[in-house]
Amino acid sequence: MELQNLACPAALQKLLVCVDDSPDSTAAITAGLTLARACRSKLFLLQVVEVIPAYEILGPDLMPPPPQPDLELLKLREKSVRSRLEKWQTEAANQGIDLEIRVHVDTAAASGILAEAEEIQPQLIIVGRHGRTGLDRMVMGSVTAKIIGHSHFNVLVVPGQTTLNFRRLLIASDGSPFSDAAWEEALSITRIAGSSLLGVSVARDDGAIPRTEETLQRLQAAAAQAGISLETQLLRGRPFEAILNAAAMKEVDLIILGSHGRTGLKRLLLGSVAERVIGLTACPVLVVKKK
Repeated sequence: MELQNLACPAALQKLLVCVDDSPDSTAAITAGLTLARACRSKLFLLQVVEVIPAYEILGPDLMPPPPQPDLELLKLREKSVRSRLEKWQTEAANQGIDLEIRVHVDTAAASGILAEAEEIQPQLIIVGRHGRTGLDRMVMGSVTAKIIGHSHFNVLVVPGQTTLNFRRLLIASDGSPFSDAAWEEALSITRIAGSSLLGVSVARDDGAIPRTEETLQRLQAAAAQAGISLETQLLRGRPFEAILNAAAMKEVDLIILGSHGRTGLKRLLLGSVAERVIGLTACPVLVVKKK
């Protein structure tokens, strides 16, 4: 595999790429390899093997016994996963990249990924986005949503057949502290990678225009102070549609969003705007967590 030459956009000592058995994982792995080579990062390649309990029904009137995993089947699945990941490890070695394989057994993919992330403490988690059509594409997938909602780390979501690049960035801001964190990351990437930067904010109706204008003015002032050239657009309508249209019109390479902090069950949901942008856009999305 020939990796593209990419400027390292940030200090990324450790990267965690999370994969499954689907072909959509290839884009995430390629993005991880590209970033690891550019930033001289340690790359962790993780797949969670989910335990599927085996039930034995003894009779119609009897309760089933406690679930027990089929250990032989589990070992075979682990071996198959490790063998597949080792091929990527060989590819990484050929590119001069330090790649460590992680195979984690858990009852759920999200909890296994979160546990590994807490141990590894990466600067970035990279996941693929499964290809979907129609209404199914409106939702990014529960595993990705839980990773973003529950982890403390920035998450890069990479659609299949996508090449990672930092030439044209779009930062979407609603003026919240969570958007401010995404803005700081966008400024940093722009400065380091020499990107062009588009800042957008969306007014749902005419009454929201003054606040939206104020948000864009703050971005423009901050960019000028940092010596960064910034194009701004005030968008109107449904936020996710407006952001997607602006990204498509400007042919941006990366959308940068903030993640609203939530607790408890509400943290399982990223929010309809970000979720739909991630599910529908043709380019990678970087979700920045407020520290």
